[in-house]
Amino acid sequence: MAEEKRHVTYADAGVDVDEGARAVDAIKAAVAATNRPEVIGGLGGFGSLFSAAALKDMEDPVLVSGTDGVGTKLAIAQLLDRHDTVGEDLVAMCVDDIVVSGAEPLFFLDYVAIGKLRAEHVAQIVAGIAEGCRKSGCALVGGEMAEHPGVMAEDDYDLAGFVVGVADRPKMIGPELVREGDVILGIPSSGIHSNGYSLVRKVAIEGKTVEELNQPLDELGGESLADAVLRPTTIYAGALIRALRAGAPIHAMAHITGGGITENLNRALPGNLDAMVDRGQDGPAWVIPPVITYMVDAAGLTEDEAYKTFNMGVGMSVICAAEDAGRVSELLAAEGLETFPMGEVVSGTGVVRYR
Repeated sequence: MAEEKRHVTYADAGVDVDEGARAVDAIKAAVAATNRPEVIGGLGGFGSLFSAAALKDMEDPVLVSGTDGVGTKLAIAQLLDRHDTVGEDLVAMCVDDIVVSGAEPLFFLDYVAIGKLRAEHVAQIVAGIAEGCRKSGCALVGGEMAEHPGVMAEDDYDLAGFVVGVADRPKMIGPELVREGDVILGIPSSGIHSNGYSLVRKVAIEGKTVEELNQPLDELGGESLADAVLRPTTIYAGALIRALRAGAPIHAMAHITGGGITENLNRALPGNLDAMVDRGQDGPAWVIPPVITYMVDAAGLTEDEAYKTFNMGVGMSVICAAEDAGRVSELLAAEGLETFPMGEVVSGTGVVRYR
């Protein structure tokens, strides 16, 4: 007798196509809210369409792209079952990387890899991505939700983001414009942002219950660790682009991410100049968020180690001529971005120094 064939569906293998369709339906409104005039069509196609007609008005349009993830911060979000802000982190990591060249973010795509797809779960994540896109002025034009049963735990997920922007080459900014004597202005961070979380998890999260993580702490000004470490990354791109369009005479910018001030501010410098950052004997001239001070103390970091690990309260640095500092600060303030003095550009070898 012939052996009876097995009947195994895709759902039996752990992939729920119907739940995937429900997830797409759940995110359609959030995605549509990010649309720009250049977006053609909507979700559902095999490729996303975006008109490039506006580029014709530029003298020499240059496409600028970036990709990034959120990393270990996701593990903390999963532990606390809070998924509504990590999407903003994802967008921030991408759009604020490309804006430092003066590029306007145009459109964004995301990739969500998840162990077990749940429509309401994915809707929270993508709603955060859409909110980040709205804040930065770029359109969320598409993405991918990939269910990985047997490869990832059911509640586990990872995110990746991809952004494309455009800059007019004659108006681009960067290290080549920086001169000795320029000043360095800082723009505040909202907290840890999205870098340094492997250390954060090791020194402040591991071994604690969810209840303990949600308890208010005096060291954090009455905030809980959960709220402090999951506060979303500030998105600067939209405000910075508007300030540049208004004529802000900025020479270069540095997005302060992994590696802290030490390993990011140097990326805005030519090889013959240094950034001299004033940390001050009693601390810098800006406010270091309590959650960063808490993590530095918990890890026992030296000052040099801290400035090479966390953003230390500086989410973005801006470099301009000394005589333009007032004008730059004024235009950034008009867009809701506070600035403070960090130091100046001096002769050197392209590194960050402190005094």
